[in-house]
Amino acid sequence: MKLTSEKLPKNPFYTSLSHYAAKNQKLFQWRKEKTGINPDHYSHASLVDKALHLLKERIRRGDTLAYFLRGQLYFEEGWYEEALEQFEEIKEKDHQAAYQLGVMYYDGLGMTADAEKGVEYMKKIIDSPCPKARHLQFAAAYNLGRAYYEGKGVKQSDEEAESLWLFAADNGNPKASVKAQSILGLYYSTKEPRELEKAFYWHSEACGNGNLESQGALGLMYFYGQGIHQDNEAALHCLREAAECGNVYAQGNLVEYYCKMKFFTKCVAFSKRIADYDETHDIPMIAQVTDCLPEFISRGIAMASFYHARCLQLGLGITKDEATAKHYYSKACRLNPSLADELHTLLIRQRI
Repeated sequence: MKLTSEKLPKNPFYTSLSHYAAKNQKLFQWRKEKTGINPDHYSHASLVDKALHLLKERIRRGDTLAYFLRGQLYFEEGWYEEALEQFEEIKEKDHQAAYQLGVMYYDGLGMTADAEKGVEYMKKIIDSPCPKARHLQFAAAYNLGRAYYEGKGVKQSDEEAESLWLFAADNGNPKASVKAQSILGLYYSTKEPRELEKAFYWHSEACGNGNLESQGALGLMYFYGQGIHQDNEAALHCLREAAECGNVYAQGNLVEYYCKMKFFTKCVAFSKRIADYDETHDIPMIAQVTDCLPEFISRGIAMASFYHARCLQLGLGITKDEATAKHYYSKACRLNPSLADELHTLLIRQRI
């Protein structure tokens, strides 16, 4: 299970400029319509340029927060080398800059990955007595737990990872690390021996706090009676809500459900949209927007590709097309090699 870093937690005293711009698009649109200004004047690139100009002026006037805001703007735009330079300059005075440096070093953003250095930054934040670091400590604990789980920068230890994630999850506190709550659900459902009641508890806590990954996981646990009594109605409710919000793994499981229930027309239409996601560009983008793990996004696309191929192969809800079916079967196996055995059996049986 390949994990991802926790995003920078929100600070009550900080809002990024890009978030401000996103929330105020209607205002910008109103201004365009009323003033007749060229639409390019309010394009994303133009807004970023104006924000950088504003921050430069604030820095010139001695505004210390503007240094971090500029680094964060670079980070959010994917300009990691510029962000690195800015954060390095202020890391001793700004805990948020130190947190972002920890993420960048661990994940290798704008540089060669250095997990030990990433771990060092996270430990400093967790151990800091400064009140300004308090809102970062749960997220830092989640990231440090990830390092122990993956054995990068520290000696691998599931026990240390679990302990740190439990601290980060803080008994389901919505202001703690919701990502840690969700990962605990995944951890307890995949470790040996599995602890499915714990997994259900943590997925429930994370889902209640808005985690999309856990909402889909709850749907599957209800479907198969894992850690809770089987309840198909609750399962479909969770899966549909998660799917509507962009959980691709939930979407893939709904495709499987539609096929097995012989809702072939619905299966074909739904599966094609998911199967046609571009694995190179769409998966990272979906992961960024939904905070779902790329591994499960890939599995969802693979499931949709597999069942779309099956409908094409057998002419279920769509005109039979064996050549196109082979294309989607190939994509399914590329994204999820475990489907290869099932496909091999199917190909022998159908002789295509």
